[in-house]
Amino acid sequence: MTFTLQPPGDLDDLKNLSARIGHDPLLIQGAGGNTSVKADGVMWIKASGTLLADALERSIFVPVDVSAMRNAMNEDTERADQTANFIIGEGALRPSIETSLHAVLDKRIVVHAHCVKTLAFATRSDAEETLRGRLDAFNWCLVPYTKPGANLARKVLDRINRDTDVVVLANHGLLIAADSVANAEQLLMKVVSALTSSSAASGAVDQNGLYQMAGNMYEVPDPSDSVHQLALHPNRLQKATGGSLYPDHVIFCGIGATALKAGQPVSALSPPPVFIIVPDKGALMRRDASSGARALATCLADVLMRVPDDAPLAYLTDAENRELLNWDAEKYRQAMNDG
Repeated sequence: MTFTLQPPGDLDDLKNLSARIGHDPLLIQGAGGNTSVKADGVMWIKASGTLLADALERSIFVPVDVSAMRNAMNEDTERADQTANFIIGEGALRPSIETSLHAVLDKRIVVHAHCVKTLAFATRSDAEETLRGRLDAFNWCLVPYTKPGANLARKVLDRINRDTDVVVLANHGLLIAADSVANAEQLLMKVVSALTSSSAASGAVDQNGLYQMAGNMYEVPDPSDSVHQLALHPNRLQKATGGSLYPDHVIFCGIGATALKAGQPVSALSPPPVFIIVPDKGALMRRDASSGARALATCLADVLMRVPDDAPLAYLTDAENRELLNWDAEKYRQAMNDG
């Protein structure tokens, strides 16, 4: 098939939307999330490892043969997860590892956000029940957790119908589908509003105590950084150290979170975690932590500050953590983000 690689007229509108949500840490953290537009058999989608926030300054969208991607998914082979196979033309960038998620949705515009307000519900074991009342006004569905990629896209395809335009991905995020960029943004904001819940900070950061403990390897984040809140509420601390709640945390911060025990020196933690929760004091961040790791550590606090104390959480299993850490596509994305 011959394609016309002239970008669609509304790609500029999508770039503007991408940049706006990319600068909002409650919607996008680091290189997470992606957007796309389909036109004339071509899907223009954010490249892996690039930042939505850079959409107006850099060329971050790559053209993909959407029919070929869908055919590969129907064949149920590993090829569907090799997104570089579906690039039209040549280029140094690789399509998002979540290209198949966008391909299964027929709507012209797809927005995938790692929305904090969504994650506060999507990480709960009772997510279906708690979302039902808030999303009744939408054509929505909840899809069980599966590692990002073609298998997740197939699960989405099994759950949606022709009217579905809001998809909550358990332990992952939110998909919005619409026929125009303006409608996609409007729908996204309506869903975010419906999922807004109270966010309560508690306690004060003990900066002096943290500085005394940091040593040469760690630094103290700004006291306004919500990552400190993981240490300042016992229930929040327990939830944070209970395991991993979503893929990007595992990729950029490692499995779960580490809390320092009473009297334990930072130097005793080996290997040194990306960030450390110091109960009743705040958090320490490793000096060499990537921007993605910093964003995901803060994201964990932003999510848990919106989770009620009595809410049951659904953590990723050991097997699910391992498959993320050993995934070449995610290693590529992390390397691109670090660069």
